[in-house]
Amino acid sequence: MTPSRASDTRQTLVWIGVGLALLALFYVLSPILAPFAIAAVLAYICDPAVNALVARRVPRPAAVLLVILGIGLLLTLLVGIMVPMVYSETTALFRRLPDLLDHFNQRVAPWLTERFNVDVQLDAAFLRELVREHGENAQDLLRVLLTHARSGGMALIALVANLFLIPIVMFYLLQEWPRLLASLRDIVPRPWLERSMRIIGDIDSVMSEFLRGQLSVMMLLAVFYSLGLWLAGLNFALPVGVITGLLVFIPYVGFGGGLLLAILAALLQGGGWAPLIGVAVVYGLGQLLESFVLTPYLVGERIGLHPLAVIFALMAFGQLFGFVGMLVALPVSAALLVGLREVKGAWFASRLYRGEGGNGDGA
Repeated sequence: MTPSRASDTRQTLVWIGVGLALLALFYVLSPILAPFAIAAVLAYICDPAVNALVARRVPRPAAVLLVILGIGLLLTLLVGIMVPMVYSETTALFRRLPDLLDHFNQRVAPWLTERFNVDVQLDAAFLRELVREHGENAQDLLRVLLTHARSGGMALIALVANLFLIPIVMFYLLQEWPRLLASLRDIVPRPWLERSMRIIGDIDSVMSEFLRGQLSVMMLLAVFYSLGLWLAGLNFALPVGVITGLLVFIPYVGFGGGLLLAILAALLQGGGWAPLIGVAVVYGLGQLLESFVLTPYLVGERIGLHPLAVIFALMAFGQLFGFVGMLVALPVSAALLVGLREVKGAWFASRLYRGEGGNGDGA
């Protein structure tokens, strides 16, 4: 083995070791990594916008602040659309819930008893009394809900703290991004510098392709859900569809949140089972479309991952690291893919693969 090839092999093994060490650290710290992972993903997405402003002679701190404020404004608009609708639907659902429970007791419960020998009877009297006492005043209803949610106060405080932490981490990452890259370049051994920078460039290219593919998936799903729910006759088709599509960037959250909103809208709209069946069909087709068509082919093909590998990565990272794992599954898989390509190249160039034994006879 030539010195150059031996150096390449050592370099590949070092990068594999670094990647495995980072995965181990990620696994250990996964319970506290959610705000940092979200901030890092958002910072990576926003860095080109910051660089564009800096190129127009905007000071980098001001450019970072403007970009973060822009992201905050977009999220505020999204929340401004979603929260009033959720609140009004929840209030109306609470008032109609006793009637829905009566309908369940009269229609669904006898069917369950007849078919499965399961006796289910829901007490609608308590809810009817609660609605009578608090249903006239939305503030009273909200106070009742907050009182029952008091046991989750610490979780609420942690959520608020994380929401404040994300923009702070984003600001420092975006502000220090050039210095972080320069520091990374400085610590790489000089003989390995050229190849290391090429590998990092390949990872950056793959990640960029991933983001473009993910944005395409978000836009297409927003159109699909909006159009599908409109054809199903849902009154709130546009906001529910747009929210579902935009939130699919967070795996399962967009689908689950959108499905819940659509079910609430269908229940409040009335019209029997038809709207609920329409919602079920639209979201069932949407999940199949996202999981087996759009994400594998628009995201997986862009980053060079087979569709089955994309599905496996989402399931595996979710199993190992929970929510944070699902959030970073495809970006991390893209980076690992670049490393596997380097390992493949080193294997094909190795003496073992080529059958070149030490005594020259292939042994």
